[in-house]
Amino acid sequence: MGKLYQRMKPFIGVLLLQFGFAGMDILSKVALNEGMSNYVFVVYRHAVAFIVIVPFAIIFDKKTRPKMTFSIFAKLMLLSLLEPVIDQNLYFLGMKYTTATFATAMSNILPAITFVMAWVLRMEKLKINSIRSQSKVMGTVTTVAGAMIMTLVKGPVIELFRAKGSSNHELPVAGLTLQHSIKGSLMITVGCFSWAAFMNLQAITLKTYPAELSLTAWICLLGTVQGAIAALIMERGKASVWSINWDAKFLAAVYSGIVCSGFTYYIQGVIMKDRGPVFVTAFSPLSMVIVAVMSSFILAEQMTLGRVLGAVVIVTGLYLVIWGKSKDYKSESLITDKQITDSVNNGDLIPCDEIITMNVSKEGAITAEEQKCDKGNQTKPVT
Repeated sequence: MGKLYQRMKPFIGVLLLQFGFAGMDILSKVALNEGMSNYVFVVYRHAVAFIVIVPFAIIFDKKTRPKMTFSIFAKLMLLSLLEPVIDQNLYFLGMKYTTATFATAMSNILPAITFVMAWVLRMEKLKINSIRSQSKVMGTVTTVAGAMIMTLVKGPVIELFRAKGSSNHELPVAGLTLQHSIKGSLMITVGCFSWAAFMNLQAITLKTYPAELSLTAWICLLGTVQGAIAALIMERGKASVWSINWDAKFLAAVYSGIVCSGFTYYIQGVIMKDRGPVFVTAFSPLSMVIVAVMSSFILAEQMTLGRVLGAVVIVTGLYLVIWGKSKDYKSESLITDKQITDSVNNGDLIPCDEIITMNVSKEGAITAEEQKCDKGNQTKPVT
């Protein structure tokens, strides 16, 4: 049971992330409809996330937090600019120029962009003749296609318990023109590139700064500062936009800060260290499925055949990506086992930290012999 739980933890984590994002989509849309500035929303969101995360970072990362260097701080500054400031603001601005449905559909190109970036940075292995590489590529393309089907294909209405006689609550945007659509599309696309760059850079930063809670706290703090500067520039002379009451705006800021900034950055960082950024983003289109189902039962929106077909295609694509990534994971484990076996046969010395790292990655625990090795010499003969 323990080994099964260890294998299932990454999947449980990414599923929770998508449920969290689905809730954020609903709450943030309500807050923005009530007139909340997207620039101010981003600032409050990350301020809340920092306040919640920093106590955990101080307590739990006390012994594991590495020394801050200029290189690490520069990466933190770039991380806090890419996602908290650039991506989120461009996404909400693009939504204003188009519609929420269109913005959601465009954002589902994230897995494909992340995959290409990870491959260029050599963080993702791609061999055309390898079936697992073909599976990852096909799965990524399939998830994006499924998201587009859910958005663009309507079809006949499927009557559910609470969806009878209901209509879609998406209202047309006043004055929506081709120019606005192009401008909104470009903003959302640039935002997705920024988000994908953030995911890959976070995976890279964790190699030299492997303290997920502290990394999250830094991103939220620096994102708050940079976002505040952007908000003061873009909303200059509008002091009223900073006012907030006990309403949907406050709830959206608190929920998004705690769930979708604080804990999301932390959870995806933990998963990335083991499975990589592509694994995390491959599940992004799943949030459309969750929102569609929740909207049908909670908001009494119509469920169409296009949504159902799109959901099936998304699940199929996710299975292909997961299968390919699982084969990569098993292949890496076999390579690690082979390295240990070769060292045993040759009587080589293996650094203690490598022994511990190898066994932790496979079993999730450190043996008593490894603890002695860690406290003693830096190398240990393999016997």
